Amino acid sequence: MATVYATGKRKAAIAKVWLTPGNGEILVNGKTLDQWLGGHETLKMKVRLPLEATKQLESLNIKATTLGGGYSAQADAVKHGISKALVEFEPSFRAILKPMGLLTRDSRVVERKKPGKKKARRSPQFSKR
Repeated sequence: MATVYATGKRKAAIAKVWLTPGNGEILVNGKTLDQWLGGHETLKMKVRLPLEATKQLESLNIKATTLGGGYSAQADAVKHGISKALVEFEPSFRAILKPMGLLTRDSRVVERKKPGKKKARRSPQFSKR
């Protein structure tokens, strides 16, 4: 099968993911996963999770570009994009990924600041005098 494309999102981060048959190479923004995430082992595990669940870790190459948000949100966006691309690549993977919650977009975003408040919900300190 040829290249498969999917978009993953989380908070303000967006990841564009291309999946091709290969030897298990993961490139994010032109860097390997180890270069991109450095010492954050939990985030690396999070990115590899959909590939491990479908046993495709050594048979597919992944090229991703991310923008917006921080590296944690970007890692989650890449995970979401990989999951969507895997279902596009092989529809039978949906039965594996869906119960794990990997195809659901985490829609939690930062709440907006309200007028008269210090943050979204934090009120100014009360002064009796």
